[in-house]
Amino acid sequence: MARVYSGLKFLLYPDRLAAIREGRACAPVHVRIKPTNRCNHNCWYCAYRADNLQLGEGMDEADQIPPEKLFEIARDLVDMGVKAVTFSGGGEPLLYKSLPEVVEYLSANGIQVGALTNGSNLKGKMADAFARHGTWIRVSLDAHDDASYAESRSVGMGKFSQLLRNIRQFADRRSNCVLGASFIITESNAPHIYSVCRMLKDAGVSHVKLSAVVVGNEDLGNSVYHTSIRSLAALQIERAKELNDDQFHIVDHYHELAERFQKSYESCPFSRLLTVIGADGGVYTCQDKAYTEGGKLGSVLNQDFKSLWYSEETCGRMQAISPARDCQHHCVAHAKNLALLDMLSLDPAHIPFV
Repeated sequence: MARVYSGLKFLLYPDRLAAIREGRACAPVHVRIKPTNRCNHNCWYCAYRADNLQLGEGMDEADQIPPEKLFEIARDLVDMGVKAVTFSGGGEPLLYKSLPEVVEYLSANGIQVGALTNGSNLKGKMADAFARHGTWIRVSLDAHDDASYAESRSVGMGKFSQLLRNIRQFADRRSNCVLGASFIITESNAPHIYSVCRMLKDAGVSHVKLSAVVVGNEDLGNSVYHTSIRSLAALQIERAKELNDDQFHIVDHYHELAERFQKSYESCPFSRLLTVIGADGGVYTCQDKAYTEGGKLGSVLNQDFKSLWYSEETCGRMQAISPARDCQHHCVAHAKNLALLDMLSLDPAHIPFV
């Protein structure tokens, strides 16, 4: 089975890397768009809604990108040569009514499309759009049955069973859209990692990404939280890996959490390759700073995305980012930045000596 996840994909975009090395502006390879902040779930650990987490501190849950603005953004991304778009939250992206048309437009114009979703609306026209035009879709969950799902997400009984039906029905389409799942490991669900992975494999997903729940802005609190379950989780994960075969695999990201807080480097080259557009129209440096004043580059509500991205002001703000000073919090791009910075520091005269 070909791998879906890697921290080295940026190596396949030498034109972007050359621009970063030479200090030139370049279009992002990948853009995350949060079309709406409305969500039909209320997960206790949601980084956008939990009071003890920085992410989402400036988020208005009523915000959504106006449809005409989203289509304008889509046209800009096509014109700029962006390669991929992921729709995510904020809120639940599949609740955005115009999304099927946007997905179809992007795909028809050469942009690959993915989505992170709770899966509740992975049906009807929405499922049709991703089955026909999506590259991948990943369903996030954190429970093992109806009762645990209702408790963790503040939803009604029966929603977990409905989610599994949605997953099975999408898998039964046998489309080229890769269907994955993301399981967020917590104290309450750690004993059930294997059984959930087996359940999801039986439902037809191609992979399950296992990640640690983030419970605070600093590494110490997260380390303390996971210390009590780390051994149990490790045993469950190893057992889950026995399910791997040519059609299914476990993606183990549970061990990476503690490494993603402390940083000593003074620039963030990865922010040139991936950026975030929020439901408020704000453009943010990354998903770990979405809806925060410190991560905001500007807004597309009063200008188009292309003009904002290539402006001297935006370039200046990106050059001023210092992760050592500004980003002592969870960062999904940390390992990628370490690899990028190592590569960018190479003496060109010595690069052939592989």
